[in-house]
Amino acid sequence: MPPRCRILLVDDEPDSRRIYGDVLKAEGYVVTCAGGAREAFEAAVEAVPDLVLSDVSMPGGSGLSLLSKLRAEKKTSRVPFILMSGVHKGAGDQAEGLDQGADDYLPKPVSPALIRAKVAAVLRRYGAPEELSEQLRSHGLVIDVSARTVMVSGKCVALTRKEFDLLTTFLRKAGRVLSAAFLLETVWGYDPADYSDPHTIGVHVSTLRRKIGEKIGSRIIAVPGLGYRFDA
Repeated sequence: MPPRCRILLVDDEPDSRRIYGDVLKAEGYVVTCAGGAREAFEAAVEAVPDLVLSDVSMPGGSGLSLLSKLRAEKKTSRVPFILMSGVHKGAGDQAEGLDQGADDYLPKPVSPALIRAKVAAVLRRYGAPEELSEQLRSHGLVIDVSARTVMVSGKCVALTRKEFDLLTTFLRKAGRVLSAAFLLETVWGYDPADYSDPHTIGVHVSTLRRKIGEKIGSRIIAVPGLGYRFDA
């Protein structure tokens, strides 16, 4: 774990803030609490956290609206974000949250062990220095991992967070068949035991191919019954 990582914990229930806050503090994190989306947004812009852990359903603004506002703000656009919900916790709700840019979506009640594991896993994904300085290149495609930019034949291509992560994973594992379970766990943060619908991947691959163009997009090969392979 990076030393003294700062977590912004957002929940309108004082008991939840206390319980989850104590769990995170025991792991050595610096925890700032907010009781609502507006307060959380102001706190995040004033002092950018290393990760936001937010409830979905809150009076005065949902966790999804907070996620959207933070993604639109330049200072906080790359801050890792984990959603939690005791109400909206079906597979469809989780898929919506992840599709909107959340790094994970946890149904409440969340056990202390799972909170610790999920927060640590997301921070690891964002904190690997060898990956953050990386540039990936293939057939006119250039990905700057640190800047999270994609260039195709010298032109910038705008991708969503999940599309970017999916394309980066394909290039890092070029030539290898990546299973649906691997992609759902690596890119979306799903536990394959809880969610294994390959349709999520198929939709994103289709959009990704269109955005990066036929020359590169055609190199993302669907392997029936197995997954996908990037043909380098």
